[in-house]
Amino acid sequence: MFSGFFNYDNPVWRFIGKFWDVIILSFLWGICSIPVFTIGASTTAMYYVTLKLVRDEDGYTFRSFFKSFKENFKQATVIWLIMLVAGLILGGDLWFFLKVYSGSAQFRSIMIAIFLAFSFVYLAMFTYVFPLQSRFYNTVKKTLFNAFFMSIRHFLHTLGMLAIDVVLIVIMLFYFPPLMLFGVALLAFANSYMLSAVFKRYIPEDTRNDGEMRPLFADEEEAENEALKMDVKDDDGSM
Repeated sequence: MFSGFFNYDNPVWRFIGKFWDVIILSFLWGICSIPVFTIGASTTAMYYVTLKLVRDEDGYTFRSFFKSFKENFKQATVIWLIMLVAGLILGGDLWFFLKVYSGSAQFRSIMIAIFLAFSFVYLAMFTYVFPLQSRFYNTVKKTLFNAFFMSIRHFLHTLGMLAIDVVLIVIMLFYFPPLMLFGVALLAFANSYMLSAVFKRYIPEDTRNDGEMRPLFADEEEAENEALKMDVKDDDGSM
């Protein structure tokens, strides 16, 4: 009985091992994000590892993180800068109508509602865009496009991930600060369970190697004839 308990393949130890990997990832993400402009590459690399963790793929966390960081650096950085500028514009507009604007109250309420709606779309896209970059080969434009439409098509998953993120952040800040040890990587790890299930739908088992992606709003029958290309990135077999 005890030999089985101390076996590394025991589900308990595998679960503990995953959380140790999450702590390491939190450290790597923090260090590699210090220059700020590298946050996109760091987040992409983090999701590359967490998506492998939820698929129970063994290996080396450091090696996988830096492999993805290097391979995705250029494109992930472009995506991050686009998202950063969009976020600053949205935040600035929202702040203006909340704190500065003193005109018509009705117009102010309408504009606040509009920018809150845009902010939700922005957060939804942000939830998908770096995991997509970590898992699939695509242009920057198509990655952003897929992030937008996948967040709509899988709206319940999107709501679920955003809700989990909010709950975890609240717990970290107000109820159980030691969870901060896991940092942003804990959010990525939790999201990766839903993301993995979503991404799996676009990689049919019988065509998993060709990385073909179906149209996001097509019927299943139409999807057989009109495929949107989204090539799956090869796993390196190690972490």
